[in-house]
Amino acid sequence: MTDAPMRDVVQRGLWFEEFEEGVRYLHRPGRTVTEADNVLFTTLTMNPQPLHLDAAWSSGQPFGQRLVNSLFTLSTLVGQSVGQLTQGTLVANLGFGEVAFPHPVFAGDTLYGESVVESKRESASRPGQGVVVLAHTARNQDGVVVATASRTMLVWMREAGERQAGVGGEASG
Repeated sequence: MTDAPMRDVVQRGLWFEEFEEGVRYLHRPGRTVTEADNVLFTTLTMNPQPLHLDAAWSSGQPFGQRLVNSLFTLSTLVGQSVGQLTQGTLVANLGFGEVAFPHPVFAGDTLYGESVVESKRESASRPGQGVVVLAHTARNQDGVVVATASRTMLVWMREAGERQAGVGGEASG
């Protein structure tokens, strides 16, 4: 050991300048979805859809079992990207473009997320911030695509973000 002063490292997302078009970020670890996740999310969001809640009824439907709520799948996919891409550096989500769920998710499936930077530009109306568009993809444990979404967000540029956060660049959120 040396007597050098200790250096602090705070986990954060990427500043606008650090996003590179065409780069794919793999979000790990995966998240295994439980029956409790599906029931809790579905009831918290006041969704009475029997496809998510009623095992007996769902057994007679095309997939033969309950489906995980697709908005849980989308929320998990976006959530998996936060620690790596936007933790403390996101100003706001501006919107979602096309969202698709090409394959069902069932309790017991494990979701793995990935994000590709599609484009970025400095904001014309908000100095110190930039607009980044991500293409999110979720795959199950077999590599099958279960969700895709385009997401447009407003992100801090480094200098403005560090100034906003105060000393040390510890942005909140």
